[in-house]
Amino acid sequence: MTSKPGPAQEFRRLHHDGVLLLPNAWDAGSARLIESLGAKAIATTSAGVAWSHGYADGDLLPVPLLMTTVSEIARVVRVPLSIDVESGYSDDPAAVFALVLQVIDAGGVGINIEDGTGAPDELCAKIEQARRAATRRGVEIFVNARTDVYLRSLASPEGRVAETIRRAALYQAAGADGIFAPGVTDRAEIRSLASATRLPLNILARPNLPTATQLAELGVRRLSAGSWVASAALGRVRSAVGGFLGDGACEGLFENAFPYAEFNTLLTR
Repeated sequence: MTSKPGPAQEFRRLHHDGVLLLPNAWDAGSARLIESLGAKAIATTSAGVAWSHGYADGDLLPVPLLMTTVSEIARVVRVPLSIDVESGYSDDPAAVFALVLQVIDAGGVGINIEDGTGAPDELCAKIEQARRAATRRGVEIFVNARTDVYLRSLASPEGRVAETIRRAALYQAAGADGIFAPGVTDRAEIRSLASATRLPLNILARPNLPTATQLAELGVRRLSAGSWVASAALGRVRSAVGGFLGDGACEGLFENAFPYAEFNTLLTR
């Protein structure tokens, strides 16, 4: 009888089976809903998690609040869970080691960690510490290295493919399992990135992207919704509450509202 793979092994496998679609959650309720809709894994959005605690995105969320969110999500979902840790909430690689230990202990089997405007060697050092933490706990977490070459225009349009490929090689050597290049949308550039690295390529949802089937043909292995699900939810709140506060209009409160009993049942198991 073949034993069922653990969540860390399952999460790795999902990166080699078509395109892994990740709608990003921001709390336990959104994570459980996303799981119930058929998501094969759950990833968090750093922006959504920060906003839900009253902080702006950008390494400003206190780590204890992040860990509370991770524990709460892990309690209610059964699929693999990956955590966006931004840049590790510290410039000190040793702090990333401690952070990843906490993520694993709270139930995470993957992390997103980004370079931002920092030098690539800084992220390399953090990735190495993340791998050390995984070894310490005996959990093969999936380290998804995000490079902001496209998102923050860290290279010219003519040089961003080459710079992303260069960074992917550095991050792979440091121990990364995947490369995340948010902001890329051009088909030829996507294909070039995917073909130039052995790491599974992750891109971010954008208007007018190719379909998942087409992205798979281009070599993409992971498509993240990022903060867009949380933004869509907040947009819905703004619309409904704006009408309600304007003249007491109630119709917007009920439009596409999730049934109380149905959602309550999702959290009862």
